[in-house]
Amino acid sequence: MLRQIFHRHRARRPFPAAPSSSSSAAFHRGILRPFSSTITNLNSERSIRPQLPQSYTHDTLLTNQTVLIANRGEIAIRIARAAKALGAKSLAVCAPEDVDSPHVAFADEHVVLERGTTAIAPYLDIEGLTNVAVERGVDLVHPGYGFLSESAPFAQSLLSSNITWVGPPPDVLRLFGDKIQARALAERSSVPVVRGSGNLTCGEECLNVLNDGNVRLPAIMKAAYGGGGRGMRIVREMSQVTSSFDSCRREALTAFGRDEVFLEEFWEDTKHLEVQILADGRGNVVHLFERDCTVQHRHQKVIELAPARDIHPELRRRLVDCAVTLASSCNYKGAGTVEFLVRGELDNADTEFVFMEVNPRVQVEHTVTEEATGIDIVQAQLLIAGGRTLEDLGLTQDNIQLRQHSLQARVTMMPGKGEVMDRYEEPTGDRVRCDSAGWYTGFKPNQMYDPLVGKLICSASGVTPESFEEARQLMLKSLQGFNIQGVANNIDAVERILTHPEFITNRVNTSFLADNPELLVPSAKKQTTTEHGTAKRLYSEEKITFELTPPMTGNILEVKKQAGDEVDVGEVIVVLSAMKIETEMISPVKGIVTEINCKAGDQVSGDVIVAVLEGYEEIQIDIAAATPGHSSGIVNRESSSGGGM
Repeated sequence: MLRQIFHRHRARRPFPAAPSSSSSAAFHRGILRPFSSTITNLNSERSIRPQLPQSYTHDTLLTNQTVLIANRGEIAIRIARAAKALGAKSLAVCAPEDVDSPHVAFADEHVVLERGTTAIAPYLDIEGLTNVAVERGVDLVHPGYGFLSESAPFAQSLLSSNITWVGPPPDVLRLFGDKIQARALAERSSVPVVRGSGNLTCGEECLNVLNDGNVRLPAIMKAAYGGGGRGMRIVREMSQVTSSFDSCRREALTAFGRDEVFLEEFWEDTKHLEVQILADGRGNVVHLFERDCTVQHRHQKVIELAPARDIHPELRRRLVDCAVTLASSCNYKGAGTVEFLVRGELDNADTEFVFMEVNPRVQVEHTVTEEATGIDIVQAQLLIAGGRTLEDLGLTQDNIQLRQHSLQARVTMMPGKGEVMDRYEEPTGDRVRCDSAGWYTGFKPNQMYDPLVGKLICSASGVTPESFEEARQLMLKSLQGFNIQGVANNIDAVERILTHPEFITNRVNTSFLADNPELLVPSAKKQTTTEHGTAKRLYSEEKITFELTPPMTGNILEVKKQAGDEVDVGEVIVVLSAMKIETEMISPVKGIVTEINCKAGDQVSGDVIVAVLEGYEEIQIDIAAATPGHSSGIVNRESSSGGGM
């Protein structure tokens, strides 16, 4: 969840005119070709990307078959590219609010889905998507990640209609979709796990679990049917339990359509490693080694590395063996990721680790493993779904090798600034790969969807300390070539992370960004003390009036204050859902709320004043530094524009 103070968005740049009414009709028939020359050029350029060393363009199994892509954005473009390479046709789908998304133009054909109650509802409509698949006579459906990618009912609906599902069978999805069952399977398979609860229905049940000592603080609440880092809340004090549970449950329902939540003990100061697997549903499972996804912000991965640095061969063997054992125990089919928390040094063979979860789908970060191993995971997914075995694809374990160090950074749009891409350019070059959502100069991203702009992957031959450093330097150089103007983004933050001494020397853990907030927001305070003493909260003498406006278009989830309420700096006024992330809009003043102009459920844009506050801004002064014997303390007026990631 983001916490941020926002100014109103002033500047607006007109977006190119929408298609004519006749074109709109063609959209709904799913036969319209790209209406923008910009998109047409983008399409042709990105269709000719060099193939990975182990690609399957020679395989004719899927020639002239049609793959429906039940997703949007970057992953939809990635799947369409894989289908094209295999000689298959791609059919995109989109919500009515999403017809301008570049993934629509990238596919061979597309269908506009029926409007839903929200912008993401059409992508979660099992009946509607199944009907499209049947009516268009598609052969396979690839769900990508997120949305219905882990939905057993969706997989079953398609299979019942004689349509191939690209992913594990429904019973496996049900197994790993229920984190409680997955943990039980891990225990039966002698894979280490943390202590946890069953599914909980309210904050009071959470309190009972903690009071009974079944789970100890610190603990983490998780969406039982979630993934991707969403629907999680860390709880360190009993007073946080009820509010954290409600927030976690609400986000789980928004992101996954189910609101079950459970509790686990929270391991701190760990690394987050995950093992990529492929299986053919015939008892054959291979691993594609591990990824290090330790650098995270609020459980959202920011930078990924394949393979992990300085990992002891025996520790690696233990991790990959656990992953393969779990997949082998349940007739797994397709791509998947087994995630672990590792506590201790990676160069120690005996370092302990625990199982977190299995993500029974392709993950956002599959691309960094593709580059490290040279194996096209998405093409393999499609062919395995079509009936190929691992042996058919040459994917025996002894044939899978690490060829290079690959580093991936997720480039995302951030709250604040404008809403239109004034300029957009991607980096290119040898050993540089950019899998993007297809944005371009003049494009207006829809802020009701995922903020991922793209993934930048940079590689260097070999798996040595020197190859990692070469990949890091290439990433820094390539980020300079990522030119995004007009909308806020996280490129500067990624650069600061990559140049931090702890990242360079591999001394990071999952709390790295929380412990170093200035990497994300330069104005953030790392601590409230100085060498001279503790910073005391003081306030300006001048009363100001502050209009609170959203950083982007979104839905109001909760209004925490009412007109007449007293507030202090940092108190939450309104909770907004935008870009699939909950954002807390907080007070920049100590004073009073004079107006509340919204209610839960409202959709608001960046020019709507949701609340008005009157009060005094915070200033910070180093008390000891201002006393005799020290130089004058520096007064720092807190910015009311905020920042975040």
